Amino acid sequence: MTQETQKKKPNKLIIIGIIALVVIGIGATLYIKGTNYETSDNAQLDGDLVPIRSSVTAYIKDIRFKDNQLVKKGDTLILFDADELKAKLTQAEAALDNANANLLAVQNKASASAENATASVETAESNQQGIVAAKVKAEKAQKDFDRVTELQKIKAATQEQFDNAQSNLQIAKSDYEKAINQQQSSTSSSLGLKAQASADQNQIDLAKAQIKQREAELALTKKQLSYATVIAPCNGVATKRAIQLGQYVSAGQALCMVINTENYWVNANFKETQLNKLKIGDEVEIELDAYPDLKLVGKIESYSGATGAKFSLLPPDNATGNFIKITQRFPLRISIDNFPKEKATEIFPGLSAFVKVKVK
Repeated sequence: MTQETQKKKPNKLIIIGIIALVVIGIGATLYIKGTNYETSDNAQLDGDLVPIRSSVTAYIKDIRFKDNQLVKKGDTLILFDADELKAKLTQAEAALDNANANLLAVQNKASASAENATASVETAESNQQGIVAAKVKAEKAQKDFDRVTELQKIKAATQEQFDNAQSNLQIAKSDYEKAINQQQSSTSSSLGLKAQASADQNQIDLAKAQIKQREAELALTKKQLSYATVIAPCNGVATKRAIQLGQYVSAGQALCMVINTENYWVNANFKETQLNKLKIGDEVEIELDAYPDLKLVGKIESYSGATGAKFSLLPPDNATGNFIKITQRFPLRISIDNFPKEKATEIFPGLSAFVKVKVK
């Protein structure tokens, strides 16, 4: 072995040692990161997809947006032909005016009935006093007649005096009976007028109830008229337009959809074996496949409440009732803390994402 060969041998050992140290370092780093983080590439960006539906049945008069157009909250998107709704509004206003006039008329009638009832009560009380006076006169006439009758027996009274006393007695008795009949008549009239006044008072309550009904109908008509103008519920992108100008649309029919560009989050599915290491509030690093250079951070916000299989249309068991033993996925909602507002119109719900949760 030459001296040159002997020198090369230690150099090879040094190189091999360095490589071994690098491999060990990389392995240690990956192991540490692996124990400090839980990852998932089964994730996607999500947001509010607001369906816009018709609340009226009418013809479309104007469409003020194009498909996939940016809109702001409060922008007018669609106008319906509102002539019929305006006519219904006029009818509702007239019905309310009529109900108010009817209430005034019923109140005046009830007031007159109450006054008549009060007057009849006073008349009945006056007739009662007339009965007392007539009774006193009848009793006096009876005594006078009895006295004149006794005097006539002893020839101390003339026939004329007897006839006058007898006539006065008959008149007094007649007046007494007349007073009783008048009192009974006025009492019956008073009861009738009281009942009429009570009925008229009840009509006031009915008229007030009708006013409330007309007010509710007017408010509903105004609300329906407001539905003739469809406005954007949020800032975003108006898309999936499903109508044409002049089209007859029924209430509840889909018109379009607005994608809210101001509220995004990530739905990530983790394996059930990872759940024991995750908790709400853990910090998350987020990468979007479409924008790999965009570094987003967030936190675990909430759990979905059940595995993804539980929300599927087909149950995860076969006809024998045996569950298929596979690792289940569990959805988590992850908030985004540093979402770039300037890219709101370039990033869309549904984009694939990769999430890394710091667990230690």
